[in-house]
Amino acid sequence: MSNIHSQKCNLNIWYYLPDEVWDKVITIYESMPGWIGYKNGIPYWFGQEDDEVFIMASVEPSGLSFYAQMSNSEWSSWIENFKLETTKLVGFEVGEPEDGFI
Repeated sequence: MSNIHSQKCNLNIWYYLPDEVWDKVITIYESMPGWIGYKNGIPYWFGQEDDEVFIMASVEPSGLSFYAQMSNSEWSSWIENFKLETTKLVGFEVGEPEDGFI
């Protein structure tokens, strides 16, 4: 049995934030472990949808949305690191709206 699972997360990084914030988010994208770049405007880490392990992000009305295929422990570590590093750079606490982050 594989320990690879589907992972999802929405963050309180909204599409309408100013370009200065999005420029910082892109800097974090590129500094995160597994960064491989963009394909058709979508950022990817570790691989793409046809690979066993990957992370991708998209900007949705619900916030910055991540979808991944990876182990629970690797995902937890990666997304918590993303939240921490982004919080440091953008000037507000980054987290999931479902957990009260707005």
